[in-house]
Amino acid sequence: MMGVWRCLLLLWLLVPVHAWATVDAANYDAFWLWGGVTSQPVLAQASTLYVLQGQISSSRRDPQQRVDFIAQGMAVTRLPHEQLWVVYRAHTLRWPEPVYRQLLGQVERWRQAGNTLVGIQIDFDARTRYLNEYVDFLRDLRRRLPAQYRLSITGLMDWSSNADASAIGDLKGVVDEIVIQTYQGRHSIPDYAAYLPRMSRLGLPFKVGLIQGGEWQAPGYLQDSPWFRGYVVFLQNR
Repeated sequence: MMGVWRCLLLLWLLVPVHAWATVDAANYDAFWLWGGVTSQPVLAQASTLYVLQGQISSSRRDPQQRVDFIAQGMAVTRLPHEQLWVVYRAHTLRWPEPVYRQLLGQVERWRQAGNTLVGIQIDFDARTRYLNEYVDFLRDLRRRLPAQYRLSITGLMDWSSNADASAIGDLKGVVDEIVIQTYQGRHSIPDYAAYLPRMSRLGLPFKVGLIQGGEWQAPGYLQDSPWFRGYVVFLQNR
């Protein structure tokens, strides 16, 4: 019997710690609030919200490849949080002028509603080999954005390993933060721990994006990084 218990104890010790840890939103104060996600009590403790406000996409059925701004998420309102970011999900980087006008007009309405508006975030899955093209897009967007607003982007974990160093360097002075996504869909990426040690090599302020209910174990070295700025939790319906 003792041999059985020793085996069970050994198996328990061999299981990675992060397999047992789940992301409890109650332990955080910054959240993504996407369209269709119902209100949760943790929003009362939030200091920072990233609120989805639209997506920019092109129609594959349209021979002219028309690009549309599609409003999404909650209506413009006054929120009590210390910091508010408005988020736009981009499926293409080829934005016509009307899209910029709609987006910037919406940003201005959030400010006029009395919010402490920090800036905008672009959520775009930029493949590593096309990062130079993304940098050009962001540089142009930065020029269009009023100077009082900051620019945030989401980032993929493999940027830290495979991205061209010059492309990463070109992001400096263009974006104010990168929020690295450690999840895909509704689940944590299993090997997230293999990428995190390289995040500081980007040389840019970054946050770590977590999925509510996903797996996460914070490595000790993360807090020691001079570029680490905290966490953002993606809220989802139970």
